[in-house]
Amino acid sequence: MFDTGAAGGRKEIRVLLADDHAVLRAGLRALIEKEPGLVVVGEAGTGSEAVTLAKTTRPHVVLMDLAMPGTGGIEATRRILAPNPAARVVVLTTFEEDEEIFEAMRAGALGYLLKACSADKLNESVRAAAKGASVLEPAVTARMMAELNRLSAREGKKVSQTLADPLSERELGVLKLLAAGCSNKEIGSRLNITEGTVKNHMTNVLGKLGVLDRTQAALRAREMGLI
Repeated sequence: MFDTGAAGGRKEIRVLLADDHAVLRAGLRALIEKEPGLVVVGEAGTGSEAVTLAKTTRPHVVLMDLAMPGTGGIEATRRILAPNPAARVVVLTTFEEDEEIFEAMRAGALGYLLKACSADKLNESVRAAAKGASVLEPAVTARMMAELNRLSAREGKKVSQTLADPLSERELGVLKLLAAGCSNKEIGSRLNITEGTVKNHMTNVLGKLGVLDRTQAALRAREMGLI
């Protein structure tokens, strides 16, 4: 999936930074490039610069600020993903409650990171995003589900289940609790099953929905009207 780096044939994850604060970009670059296998291939101070650089550098992951001069992060996300849907855009934000996060996700962003996150969290999230996994905390997943419920109610959307292999009653129960932001331990406690059994059900749910992680499962299930 990734390009092969020149050093020893090691695979590298290519990262593009998009933020209008040069000091923050410098800090992100320093943190990312300390991690083996991660390389920053460009820095953009505006959304339009990010779009241009994405075309020339072909990053695997774009760390995207939302509030930038000119073309904002949401529109830049759309423009980056239109010709290169394999790119993974992760929103950089200061506040968990940022209303624009939902718009960015609808534009195709894979998740979000707080600018105050630790170096370990940053690098872990970049690697996860490069693999196609959503970068979201359970509490944020719950808020996103609430927002999708609100939009669906307003638009009157009703979508029936169309899975080739339908979810069992237990799997659906696990999925509903997952969408509410519960951890595996909490799901097990509520359903009176072991955490290991929850993990097994979770694996089945992800497979049947055709997604890679919990967040994608919750969003996909909501789109299909399963929850």
